[in-house]
Amino acid sequence: MFHRNISSVVGNIVNIRIQTIGFGRVIFQNGKIVDVHIDDPTPNPDAPFIMPGFIDAHVHIESSLLIPSEFARMAVVHGTVATISDPHEIANVCGMKGITFMIENGKTVPFKFHFGAPSCVPATTFETAGDEITVQDIHTLLQRDDIFYLSEMMNFPGVLHGNKEVMEKISAAKQYNKPVDGHAPGLRGNDAKTYCNAGISTDHECFTEPEAAEKLSYGMKILIREGSAAKNFEALAGLIDEHYENMMFCSDDKHPDSLLEGHINQLCARAVSKGIDLYKVLKMACINPVEHYNMQVGLLNPGDNADFIMVKDLKDFKVLQTYINGKLVADAGKTLIRSQKTGIINNFSVEKISPNDLIVQSNGKEQTLIIGALDGQLITEKINYTPPIQNNNWITNPADDILKIVVVNRYKASPIAKAFIKNFGLTTGAIASSVAHDSHNIVAVGVDDESLAKAINLVIQQQGGLSAVSPVGEEVLPLPVAGLMSNLDGYKIAEDYTKLDKKVKEEMGSKLRAPFMTLSFMALLVIPHLKLSDKGLFDGDSFSFV
Repeated sequence: MFHRNISSVVGNIVNIRIQTIGFGRVIFQNGKIVDVHIDDPTPNPDAPFIMPGFIDAHVHIESSLLIPSEFARMAVVHGTVATISDPHEIANVCGMKGITFMIENGKTVPFKFHFGAPSCVPATTFETAGDEITVQDIHTLLQRDDIFYLSEMMNFPGVLHGNKEVMEKISAAKQYNKPVDGHAPGLRGNDAKTYCNAGISTDHECFTEPEAAEKLSYGMKILIREGSAAKNFEALAGLIDEHYENMMFCSDDKHPDSLLEGHINQLCARAVSKGIDLYKVLKMACINPVEHYNMQVGLLNPGDNADFIMVKDLKDFKVLQTYINGKLVADAGKTLIRSQKTGIINNFSVEKISPNDLIVQSNGKEQTLIIGALDGQLITEKINYTPPIQNNNWITNPADDILKIVVVNRYKASPIAKAFIKNFGLTTGAIASSVAHDSHNIVAVGVDDESLAKAINLVIQQQGGLSAVSPVGEEVLPLPVAGLMSNLDGYKIAEDYTKLDKKVKEEMGSKLRAPFMTLSFMALLVIPHLKLSDKGLFDGDSFSFV
């Protein structure tokens, strides 16, 4: 009777710490590993490999367009057993209620979400958010056992200048002995050192090797990010061999179509294909996050939680099975986690607009600054441009890939912010989204005002979503949860998103790898160089409006 709950798996057991692989058995009972028994120190070429599960060391679940329970259903298929999750996006929309929603929904499935306390809500005073997280809120959150860290401190100018509220939030994390995540793209020299010395422990925003190497030298841990829009793996992979002890992998923002294809397992495969030592790669992917964030994740030792995966080989990392707390949650490429019913939380109050609301008067000026979007990057370029004039209004120039970008306040009636942007590549129509970091107002890019108004109104009608309007037709993907996420089946949302993405690329001309993900960052003021908030065109270098 006592032995009824004992289970075991057989295979080549990968011990990352001592760098050995031996054939044996992992025995587990009641969610815990009882024994890891090596029968033969030589691997069996016909057996699968048993190893700790993968961890995404920094991700905004909201950017998958899925609620946590649906994200988990898809992630476990790729061997991910846990995440370090920053609920910053929903906090900007719904405040503390949004954070609670994420935590509680995450607890409905066998997956290990480790949420943080959002440090910058609103992210800046230069945009309109739906709520705020105060210093007292940070204390309330950090006292919880299910809040594991202070999430990315994006206000690096506030850190450098000793802003009272910023320093109080960092101090709170130190008080509760929880790490502080960083966010300081391009910060170098004494400023980077000051930022680090304030207690910032990580950065996932490095996009060049010299920047990452410098921050490593100051004692920060560097996360190599490879998401749907920002892709820094190739730029930073050269640091792994020497600095793997202080590095991790993350996605930051991952749309459902790319989550369908793979997750951290893909980064391991790419790193190993470059000739980087297997154990160094796996330490980054499986162990370093657990140690840095004090995660409740087992590492394949007796007494640990029975969190582990079985992979076909240690080259492609094709996942055969995923176990969390001893429960089989994915098998042969299929999720075994059931969809969970959930309520809806939102904050949306805006009336439909007309094309006339989007007119940009020239004001007699010849030149203006326009945004230059960069494929695969969150940073943008500042471009001086002379737009064509029609009826004393500046207009788009699709032949030169100059389109109009607008941001509509979703929380209250306000003037619409308007500017121009290059490199989206649309030759017809418009796209719009209520996923617009960080405050998640409605952002849209289009060839003409009529299409822009239609795309925006589709999003307003659904109280949140992604839309695309072309002469061929209109499509919208509703996101009723905070205007950020769907509460429907993740695989269906991935299918619908793929269809929408294909329309924008093949029918409307965009050459961007992830048009909607890129669009979502065009209002992200804390990333240089030029962005558009609901209050106007913003210079991320001088932290001021143009």
